[in-house]
Amino acid sequence: MTAITRVLVVDDHPMVAEGIQSILEGYEDIEVVAAASGGRDAITRAEDLLPDVILMDLNMPDVGGLSATEIILERCPDIRVLILSMHDSPEYISAALSHGAVGYVLKDVQPEEIKTAIDAVMRGEQYLCTGAAGSLAPSSGTSREALTGREQTILLELAQGKSNKEVAIALDISVRTVETHRKNIKRKLGISSTAGLTRYALEHGVLQGTGRGI
Repeated sequence: MTAITRVLVVDDHPMVAEGIQSILEGYEDIEVVAAASGGRDAITRAEDLLPDVILMDLNMPDVGGLSATEIILERCPDIRVLILSMHDSPEYISAALSHGAVGYVLKDVQPEEIKTAIDAVMRGEQYLCTGAAGSLAPSSGTSREALTGREQTILLELAQGKSNKEVAIALDISVRTVETHRKNIKRKLGISSTAGLTRYALEHGVLQGTGRGI
């Protein structure tokens, strides 16, 4: 029996969401478990339904796609988030990947490419459609991987001398989640010690009252 991939579609434009859902329902091995109209709705439905894949729009009026992706992956790390967007700039694509998305597909691709992308991420692969991959290629490998908004917030807390437990309490997340973010921050910045994190925060203005707005 063919395994069924359970998909949550997230887009604040009903016609777009219905169109994607209609495309996917044509495949026997895909089940669209729900369609969410915004990031906040997506977070709730992701926790309730635990889909295998989320097709996530970026620009939404309540909680944006990047923030929603980050929050969902903190709470449900096994879900694969595939960004489906009209934006093809390297900045958008890099930001999506740094926030935990495992793929990026432009909305003007042929319908069958959405299925190809879902199959790829279900195999554990990263998927960039042709337009996205071509857009990202020139800057690939030339800059340090960016910290996500959540990682910058946690860096601010750690740089103030707080322990993992204190950060977890302050941000209402688990200690394990803080530890994971801490490891990712160190890896991205190439820093091995807490003192190094504090020094980085000082040198880059993180401690100058800007952290809360990140």
